[in-house]
Amino acid sequence: MSIQDVPLRELPFRELPRPLGTAARADDRDADGLSVWPRSTRPEPHGDVSVGGVSLAEAADRFGTPVYVLDEQEVRERCRAYRTALPEADIVYAAKAFLSRAMAHWVQEEGLGLDVCSAGELALAVTTGFPPEKIVLHGNAKSPEDLHAALRLGVGRIVVDSTSEIARLAAITPAGSRQKVLVRVVPGIAAGGHVKVRTGTDDQKFGLSITDGSAQHAVTRILDQPHLELVGLHCHIGSQIASVKPYVAAVRRMVGLMARIRDQHGIALPQLDIGGGHAIAYRPGEESLSIGVLAGRVRAELEDGCARAGLPVPRLTLEPGRAIVGPAGVAVYRVLAVKRTGEHTFVAVDGGMSDNPRPALYGVRYAPRLIGRASGAPPRLVTVVGRHCEAGDVLADEVALPGDVHPGDLLAVPAAGAYHLSMASGYNLVGRPPVVAVADGIARVLVRRESLDDMNRRDVGL
Repeated sequence: MSIQDVPLRELPFRELPRPLGTAARADDRDADGLSVWPRSTRPEPHGDVSVGGVSLAEAADRFGTPVYVLDEQEVRERCRAYRTALPEADIVYAAKAFLSRAMAHWVQEEGLGLDVCSAGELALAVTTGFPPEKIVLHGNAKSPEDLHAALRLGVGRIVVDSTSEIARLAAITPAGSRQKVLVRVVPGIAAGGHVKVRTGTDDQKFGLSITDGSAQHAVTRILDQPHLELVGLHCHIGSQIASVKPYVAAVRRMVGLMARIRDQHGIALPQLDIGGGHAIAYRPGEESLSIGVLAGRVRAELEDGCARAGLPVPRLTLEPGRAIVGPAGVAVYRVLAVKRTGEHTFVAVDGGMSDNPRPALYGVRYAPRLIGRASGAPPRLVTVVGRHCEAGDVLADEVALPGDVHPGDLLAVPAAGAYHLSMASGYNLVGRPPVVAVADGIARVLVRRESLDDMNRRDVGL
C-alpha cells in the first residue's frame, strides 16, 4: 500500500447532504463557518479540520502545499442531485471546470455525459473508457485537430459556433456518415457574476445571434449539408448565475426560435441544450442556484412554450461544471510571511495566481480559514496574497484571520474545486499543485505535483 492510500484517521464519514443549491446562509453549519465547505467537513481538536475523514493538516504534511483536496463523495452526490432533479434530461458535466481521469470516471459512474472543449480533454476522457457518444464538443474556435479527433472517436454531438465551422466540419466528415450537431445560439440575455463570464449577449465571442439572423442562417446552412444532422439548439448565457429567471427567459426565446425553424424548414428539433453556469457560494451568506427550483421552472416553461407553439417537447440538456466540483474542493496553503505595511496586514502563502487566477480575473472573493492549530487571538482583517511577482496576486482581500497568524501556519480555502487547477499556469516556474481525493478516511493522489524536472523537460533548446 502506498503512502497516498493509507487511512489518515478513522472518522464517521457522511451525514445526509443538504439540498443541492440551497442558500449557504440557510445551512446549520454557518456557526462554524463551514457552510461553503464539503458536507463531510468536520472541526477537529486543536483547530484542525477534516474532509472526507481526512485531516487537512496531515494531508498538507504528507503531500506538501499548496495542495487541492477533493471530496469524492461530494462530487458524486452533486451528480446524483442533478439526476434526481432532472431525470428526463441529459446532464453533461462541463470538463473545463476540472478534469482528470478519476473525475471522468466518477461522472460516468453517476450517469452523466461529458462536455469537452479540445482534443486534449477529449483524449483524456476516452482513455478512461468514457463512452464517446455521451460526449459533447464545444469551442468558439475549434482547431482542425479538435474536429478530426471528435470525428475519429465518434463524439455524440458537436456544438457549431460559427458558419465557417459548418463547411470545415462537413468537408471532413467521412462519406456514408452523418455527424450530429447543435447550433450555439446567442439569445440576447445578460446574466452572470462578472462581465467577463456573460456569454448570452451579442457583444462577446460565442455563438450565433438570433437578433441579426446569423443563427437562422447557420440552421439553413447545416440543413443543406448531407453529412451533418441538425439535432437541436444550444445556448449558454453566462456563469455564476444565482437566479432562475435568466434561464426561463432563455428557454422562452429558444422555443420561439425552434418554432420559426419548424415554420421555415418543416422540422421539429428534438434537443435543447441550455448550458450551465449555475452559481455556488464561495463565502458564508452568499446565494447559490437552487437546482430543484431551476428544474421546476425550466421544465414548466419548456412544456408551456412548446404547447403554445404546437411543438413536441425537446429533450433537455444541462451542462453543470462548477456546481458539481466547485464545492467539493479545498485548497490548502502554508503561510510564508506576514507583513504589516501601514494599516494593512499581508499574509503571504506558498501559492497564488499560478494555481488560482480567478481573483485577478474576476474579482472572486474567498473565505480562508486557519487550520492545524487553535488560536484565541482576536481576529484581524488581512489580505492573503500569493508568492508571484504581481501586485494583483491576491487570493483573498480584507478577510478576518486570527491576529497571531504567522509563518508556518496553514490556511485552507473552500469552494476551490472548479477553475483552479484547470486554469493554473507555469508563472514563475513554481509548478502546479497536486490533486488529492479523499473518501472514507483514505487519501489518494489523482494528479501529482508538477516538478521542476517536468518543466525543464519542455525546454529543449538554446
